[in-house]
Amino acid sequence: MPVLLANDFDFFSRSPEQTRRLGMRLGALLVPGDVVCLQGELGAGKTTFVQGLAAGWGSLDAVSSPTFILVNVYRRADGAQLFHFDTYRVESVMEAEELDLDAMIGAGPLVIEWPERMASVLPAERLWILLEHIDEDRRQLTFRPVGKHYENILRKFRQTSFGTI
Repeated sequence: MPVLLANDFDFFSRSPEQTRRLGMRLGALLVPGDVVCLQGELGAGKTTFVQGLAAGWGSLDAVSSPTFILVNVYRRADGAQLFHFDTYRVESVMEAEELDLDAMIGAGPLVIEWPERMASVLPAERLWILLEHIDEDRRQLTFRPVGKHYENILRKFRQTSFGTI
């Protein structure tokens, strides 16, 4: 995503704690059916962001990278579920399809790490976040909403996080 589009939002995080706080603000806005795609190299801060996102959503469970498990499910006190899917070890689009993304999306918000590995099976509308490693503590996050629903989420996120639209 080298060029910012009209609805994109770019943010520079100065610490893992700030990255988590951003995730918390976004997590508080998520509802079942929402799809958040996190693209970034190893060490870019994807899991750190999801830790905050899950906390803001209300998860009772600790967040860990699902690299070897593929999908972690986090629970909230009301029984709602948040799905955290890592496609790093998914070998093919067919394998990704077998995991039944539609069922996960229908049951709760879905966060996908390494979404570029299975872009062809993702919903057309989604929130895409590119995380880039700048140095040991700093990360650049580029938020790209695809669809009106995600434009609204990003507008609310900016409002609650920074007081701007």
